Amino acid sequence: MTPKTSPAHDKLLFTPGPLTTSQTVKQALLRDYGSRDLDFVDMVREIRRKLVELGGASTREFTTVIMQGSGTFGLEAVVATCVPRNGKLLVAVNGAYGRRIARMTQVLGVDLAVLEYPENQPVRAPDVAERLEKDPRITHVCLVHCETTSGIINPLREVGEVVARTGKVFFVDAMSSFGGMPINFAECHIDYLVSSANKCIEGVPGFSFVLARLKTFLQTKGWGRSLSLDLYDQYEAMEKDGQFRFTPPTSSLAAFYQALLELEAEGGIAGRARRYQENFTVLMEGMVQLGFRAYLAKEHMGHIITTFHYPEHPNFDFDAFYQRLSEAGYLIYLGKVGQADCFRVGNIGRLFPSDMQGLVAAMEQALAAMGVELRASRAPRESRSEPTPASSF
Repeated sequence: MTPKTSPAHDKLLFTPGPLTTSQTVKQALLRDYGSRDLDFVDMVREIRRKLVELGGASTREFTTVIMQGSGTFGLEAVVATCVPRNGKLLVAVNGAYGRRIARMTQVLGVDLAVLEYPENQPVRAPDVAERLEKDPRITHVCLVHCETTSGIINPLREVGEVVARTGKVFFVDAMSSFGGMPINFAECHIDYLVSSANKCIEGVPGFSFVLARLKTFLQTKGWGRSLSLDLYDQYEAMEKDGQFRFTPPTSSLAAFYQALLELEAEGGIAGRARRYQENFTVLMEGMVQLGFRAYLAKEHMGHIITTFHYPEHPNFDFDAFYQRLSEAGYLIYLGKVGQADCFRVGNIGRLFPSDMQGLVAAMEQALAAMGVELRASRAPRESRSEPTPASSF
């Protein structure tokens, strides 16, 4: 595949999202659609079907519900709708996005349990099993697949097996992984999966989507704790006449449909994952050569987001580093981990290995201009600490 980058006036986005998009996705934004236009309704119906197929599932077993708003809106819609009044949600937390789900659960008044780990350690399935055994009131379990705080990959299949074995409902935040990492719904026993338009499918912001197991989801009618975030009401409206209850993000949906076609042309999720893996490999090789240290141990990394420590050099200033890269046309992202000064680099979006090489070269120039020499620094060391699950709050 010939690498295609954005025009010179578009900076390349090495971020967790929004992401760099193709010219054809951008062009799809230029057409106006009416929300009741039959062409638009048909397009939404196709988007819903294609998303279920991307999960390797059948439309007889799963449905797609599209929610206006960012990925957080989709997550909150699941919590607000799919946990019964006498239910309890266990959230496994090893980053800011797991903490956000726990916070929204509290705000909604849903009974909550938390299993917490350091940000550089993955969730452990045996810990989930132990918590479920100790607290039979837990009915639902939530896991962030790729915790965008650090890029760590949590064990989706292993946790899903534990949840299924105990008869609970499994809710997955796959915001940063769906479309960029193969996910087998059957093997992982997923009941609800949430992602958004502007991640690995390479659309633009405007909506999130929920893939829901019908057998589980159809029981939730009347459970909603919110009007606008009632996932079941949204589903019923879409099933009735293909309409959204409230104004849909028509342009974002048109761009997303084009993005889905381009994902298919790339070889589906497997093909896109190969490109993202190549991006990650090129990035890591270049960053090691420059002398940067990765935040995560190698065995915990994924190819979606990569987090690096700030250089231990008196001349390094992240704001100045960021600005120099921005002026060169490359945007990286501030770190979110609580215990270390870090920054993040996304390997996703319409980026290719040549773009990763360009970023590394721009970093080398920025460091030189700042008087920061890293190559003579000590060899990269791994960040490790023992998992310390926290009690419920």
